[in-house]
Amino acid sequence: MENKTILLVEDNLDDIDLTLHALKKNNIRNEVMVVYDGAEALDFLFGTGKYSSRNLSSMPTVILLDIKLPKIDGLEVLRQIRANELTKLLPVVILTSSKEEQDIINGYSLGVNSYVRKPVDFNQFAEAVSHMGLYWLLVNEAPPKK
Repeated sequence: MENKTILLVEDNLDDIDLTLHALKKNNIRNEVMVVYDGAEALDFLFGTGKYSSRNLSSMPTVILLDIKLPKIDGLEVLRQIRANELTKLLPVVILTSSKEEQDIINGYSLGVNSYVRKPVDFNQFAEAVSHMGLYWLLVNEAPPKK
């Protein structure tokens, strides 16, 4: 069985801890690769920078992407993901605390698969992460690998 990895792109350490805890609490034991800004996300996905030796045939099953990121914001990361033949079909879920309607519009305009607002309450957050994990890792049929 293929290893289904989650790429978590998040700069807030508390949100990283909450996400990892929520996944574990809901028995989602898949490997989670955490990167802390948009530039590092792109390096990971395209095998550049400190990830230049990474095997690009092994891509994450789903990307959980914050949009308020340092260096390169999440919407630009999404734009570059969709513009690249290697990554354009990867499922991307924007996971953000942003309540700006324009962020939702921009995300969908750039091809995000789903937009999830982070609930403030941990139990609601854990439930949202559980539903996302179960859907994207077990229910969703991923595009075939080239």
